[in-house]
Amino acid sequence: MALTFDGQSSTNLSDDRQLKEEWVTDMFNFDEARFIRIQSGAVALAAPLDELIGKLLAAGKKNVFFLGAGGAAMLMQPAAQLMQRHSTFPAFWDLTAELALDGSRHFGKDSIVVIPSRSGTTKESVDMLAYCRKQGATSITLVGNAGTPLATEADHSFVNFCEDDTSSECFYLESLLIALSIMKRRGECDAYDALVADIAKLPKLLLEVKRAYEPKAVAFAKAIKDSPYHIFTGAGSAWTEANYYSMCILEEMQWIRTRPVHASDFFHGPLELVEKGVSVILFKGEDSCRPIADRVEAFAPKHTDKLTVLDTKTMALPGVSDQLRALISPVLLATVLERISAQLEIMTNHPLTTRRYYNRVAY
Repeated sequence: MALTFDGQSSTNLSDDRQLKEEWVTDMFNFDEARFIRIQSGAVALAAPLDELIGKLLAAGKKNVFFLGAGGAAMLMQPAAQLMQRHSTFPAFWDLTAELALDGSRHFGKDSIVVIPSRSGTTKESVDMLAYCRKQGATSITLVGNAGTPLATEADHSFVNFCEDDTSSECFYLESLLIALSIMKRRGECDAYDALVADIAKLPKLLLEVKRAYEPKAVAFAKAIKDSPYHIFTGAGSAWTEANYYSMCILEEMQWIRTRPVHASDFFHGPLELVEKGVSVILFKGEDSCRPIADRVEAFAPKHTDKLTVLDTKTMALPGVSDQLRALISPVLLATVLERISAQLEIMTNHPLTTRRYYNRVAY
């Protein structure tokens, strides 16, 4: 089964464009209609994903693996963790390259395997698809490009066109919809219908979150640009976005050195590196793990003059329940970080598409 939602590609930013003051208030280098189209495609998958999950559970599937590679794999962590903590249905998040080599006693014909990939060609994920076939596991791919191996060779594929600047929200939401569907069908999510109804509102609401954050994006980008090294931290589902943004955006796309560390580990080593001039960037979400981030926020200003906080509580989502807000903290963070990245690449004169090695040399 393959289901496709298509969109349009954006043009790349030219290398020589200079920062202008009007970008502070206007949505710079951003196609609003394209964003709505792509995120609407993601939330429209709620019904077909739920239908598929119903069939797979009825067929006796006994566990789910949220996999992928690199950043796409990271984006699966909140859904996996939601199920690990709030469902009795076994859910796993693993390193795809290792799992394909070392295997797992839990992985086999009774497994549902979720594999995201924006490109649809990610080597480790394509290899995992072959491993799924060998082990008899049922594969579900969430793909950004039709006609690719991950879109055409999976047991069930859901193609929603996206690019780097829109893929995070898509994969967070699509994996969340899968987790919620499994939990609903096991009697573990009574609020499923209300949550999905609120999720359907998100494309337009996220656009307004971006618009409201635009005036702040320049200041945040400057805070990143002006330090050669950053400690990124967060707790709960916000940690996933802290880890993702530091590695997949700042390191890969901006060549900025970062040290991502979970806020629960911050006081077991990294705190000794905090002193005046050291940049600490804290992401705060709205789930039950927020007090762990509060502890970092209380400590850091006493020892460094460079604490920067990105807090989803400051972002308006009218008509959305607190329950869903807690589940989509990484989605909110991702949507405003895209605005920060759009400003940062101009300040550093380093387009987000510039690479030295990624997909350029053999590795």
